[in-house]
Amino acid sequence: SKRVEKLRSMAKCDVALETEENAEGPPPSKRARIGTEEKEKESVKSNKMSSDNMDATSTAEGESATLLQKVADVVMASCCATDPGSPAAVVKVSGSTTKDVEVDEKLYSRQLYVMGHEAQRRMMASRALLVGLSGLGAEVAKNCILAGISSITLCDPSEVTSYDLGANFYLSESDLGKANRAAICRDKLAELNQYVNVDVAKDVATLGEESEEDVLGLLDGMSVVVITIPLPTALLHAINDKCRVVGASFIYSLTTGVFGQIFCDFGAEFIVSDKDGENPATSQVESVIPANPAVVKVLEDQGRHGLETGDCVTFSRVRGLDGALGDSSKQYEVKATGPFTFELVGLDLSGCSEPATQGYITQVKQPVTMSFRTYKECLEDPGELMMSDFAKFDRPQLLHLAYRAMAAYAEKNSMQYPNPGDAAAAGEVLDIAKSIDEDKLLENDSEKAARIIKHLASGSRSVLSPMCANLGGIVGQEVLKACSGKFSPIKGFFFFDADECLPDELLPSAEVAVSGKSRYDSQIAVFGKEMQAKLLDLNYFIVGAGAIGCEMLKNWALMGVGCGEKGHIHITDMDRIEKSNLSRQFLFRNSDINEFKSTTAAQAAQWMNPSMKITPYQEKVGGNTEHIFGDDFYDKIDGVCTALDNVEARLYVDQRCLFYRLPMLESGTLGTKGNTQVVVPHLTENYGATRDPPEKSIPVCTLKVS
Repeated sequence: SKRVEKLRSMAKCDVALETEENAEGPPPSKRARIGTEEKEKESVKSNKMSSDNMDATSTAEGESATLLQKVADVVMASCCATDPGSPAAVVKVSGSTTKDVEVDEKLYSRQLYVMGHEAQRRMMASRALLVGLSGLGAEVAKNCILAGISSITLCDPSEVTSYDLGANFYLSESDLGKANRAAICRDKLAELNQYVNVDVAKDVATLGEESEEDVLGLLDGMSVVVITIPLPTALLHAINDKCRVVGASFIYSLTTGVFGQIFCDFGAEFIVSDKDGENPATSQVESVIPANPAVVKVLEDQGRHGLETGDCVTFSRVRGLDGALGDSSKQYEVKATGPFTFELVGLDLSGCSEPATQGYITQVKQPVTMSFRTYKECLEDPGELMMSDFAKFDRPQLLHLAYRAMAAYAEKNSMQYPNPGDAAAAGEVLDIAKSIDEDKLLENDSEKAARIIKHLASGSRSVLSPMCANLGGIVGQEVLKACSGKFSPIKGFFFFDADECLPDELLPSAEVAVSGKSRYDSQIAVFGKEMQAKLLDLNYFIVGAGAIGCEMLKNWALMGVGCGEKGHIHITDMDRIEKSNLSRQFLFRNSDINEFKSTTAAQAAQWMNPSMKITPYQEKVGGNTEHIFGDDFYDKIDGVCTALDNVEARLYVDQRCLFYRLPMLESGTLGTKGNTQVVVPHLTENYGATRDPPEKSIPVCTLKVS
């Protein structure tokens, strides 16, 4: 029947994901080696796979069951759609509130494979309050709206400054001096997703302690509260305490130059339904030793068991042990003792006459309850801090101290951070840090520690686009975790820095002096005028205009890359825009569907920064287009940024960059995982220098259902 044919068509579209989308790259452990030979051939044949930030993988062992489940999801989507003939396949499900929640399968297709329908439904019934609409706030708002949260309320009555222009892509020079950043950005943010209600908080004139009652009044009914600008410590404590009362998650994040922090408090008892989002681990039994407790060893050639202490497993088709593990529905707690061995907690099999020599193990996902501490408690004692860079094992503690000193300085100076290059103010922040340094962090290696604190203070007013994009992505993910209950959230503080970009000493005040009118003031405040001039005159080539390509182009427009007299950007992507792109590739709108990605992205970037010089192409980069991308082309550019979806194209671009001695900026994502690699010819390892081992699983987009 026509109905059956429609279901088959939808299954092929949404399960096989052949419509145009694909993973932009690999999990970090595999460096974009997710492309199997089948995937590479499909990519070369159709070239219909473009960037995607929300793909998921399916383990080979559970492949059939996973596919059947996904087909069932598609069938249910079709049967429950409000409009059976609509290609969007909207599913109507009951939400956590009294009203129903509609899930647009076509728009959220990639996200559903990562989040799942239940998590997506919970998220789409959640409300968020966002305080602060500078660069970081704009990124968080954009990410939450694209993900499909039910509603978001924006609160920021502050005036627009030149620092904001460095990272807020919806502000321009004409907005300088205007009040209420939230109201200025609201309409543009609302365009990102028709299903999300975006409004602006009223009756909040300031964000000081005098407006505490007004701010706290906004928290009722919220699922999560996100703060992205400095606020008085007392007000932060009050907001955090109110969040605990109303059951809302509390997130506080800041970016100050090349430094940033995130704090999360999701309450005393926060239930995580799936701590990692991975498919249940499966292994084959090599032996089960009849002991007390029983010891299990898995076949090493099948890979590590992937279990952690506290996990639960079930057994099936076990031979031996007098049938003691014959009940396939019974769950056993695990104590991991090695990558291929574990004990079964509390299970005494010492009385069995023979060991087990055959069987299968399947992990059983269990909800996890996490207990968080308040912002006030963690300020005094941060506890164990999450690492962002294992080469800087002592950096989180130092940054925690530095941000406490910055908060104390700001409260003494009307909530204002030091001016760029103000050595006296930076020294004052350092003195405050020394006075509260109970752990004596500044005594050992004091020179290096003092340098970090001074640089943080000097560039603290700066709002850098790359930092906002990075932390905004992380905070956006924490919002999704808070609303959906899926994936383990950050517990307490998380710090990030890129101090490798900074000079040893503070730059002269004249070099970092800002005009108060330039969109590049934030970058000048950190890196100086000379560096900004170099960025303006760069010539770069972006290969791919999907999710990563759009984000990169947005960052470059805000940074001024290719915006000088000698600068230029080239971007190529032969794909056209489809509806499923709109949930991740934020430069595109509904009206852009069926338009070329590269052309539309170029126009959007020029809207953000009219000074950008950019040329779009609709050509594949390969041997057949070397008459376009040949010697003359590569001789005129300074580097290449790849936003590709397959290994073959990456290898080709890698070889071109080696030949022409050009740096290559490589990156990729797969679901919630991602990786980057900076290739500098004859200085770092190039992309094609190593090969990863075969994958245990393959991307969903390579699977076909007939």
